[in-house]
Amino acid sequence: MPSPTNYTDTYLDKGRRKRMCEELKRHGISDALVLAAMGEVPRHWFLDPSIGANAYEDHAVPIGCDQTISRPSTVAMQSQLLAVKKDMKVLEIGTGSGYQTAVLCAMGAKVFSIERQHGLFVETKVKLLKLGYRAQCYYGDGYKGTPSLSNAPFDRIIITCGAPFIPLPLMQQLKVGGIMVIPVGETEQEMLRVTKNGETQEEWVVEKCGTGSYRFVPMLEGRQVNR
Repeated sequence: MPSPTNYTDTYLDKGRRKRMCEELKRHGISDALVLAAMGEVPRHWFLDPSIGANAYEDHAVPIGCDQTISRPSTVAMQSQLLAVKKDMKVLEIGTGSGYQTAVLCAMGAKVFSIERQHGLFVETKVKLLKLGYRAQCYYGDGYKGTPSLSNAPFDRIIITCGAPFIPLPLMQQLKVGGIMVIPVGETEQEMLRVTKNGETQEEWVVEKCGTGSYRFVPMLEGRQVNR
């Protein structure tokens, strides 16, 4: 994808992405679609320019509004657990910097993304459009899903913040046969993959995925106006 005039993607940047993807493979990422997308999307476009060469290291980075961009390994792992196929409708809770959004778009998904932090929503929506990632972005309460139920049901749902529980309204917007990937826990989270095999909770299949625990920013109710 050609870059806008005020964004650069040098041979050095491309080389860093290649090395990042090689490291992801060593950490068990094998989905060709995920690796191709993460090899394509310039992570440094979604970070402060001062981060520079460190943009492709496996660290979470602050992005403002008390939020962070997840480590590349976490983005890759969540994306792999989603098992996305081209043209699937994916609901993302927590747009943040837009990096995970862009990776999903590069995987061929039709992405609908919700952000509760107004400052991030405005900045990221403009950036994604400018960069050519055609996600539909909403300012809203992630616990409730998309403002218009006409977008539901979704093939996949990904939550990029730590939820205290699996939100029922989101499961109701997930297609039967669909998959949700969600980190659940208060201070620390376990990564869960929830397969919806029917409309009742008894028909959900919940799997614990990944190794160890995670520390995501908390999933909060309502919308936040940043001053």
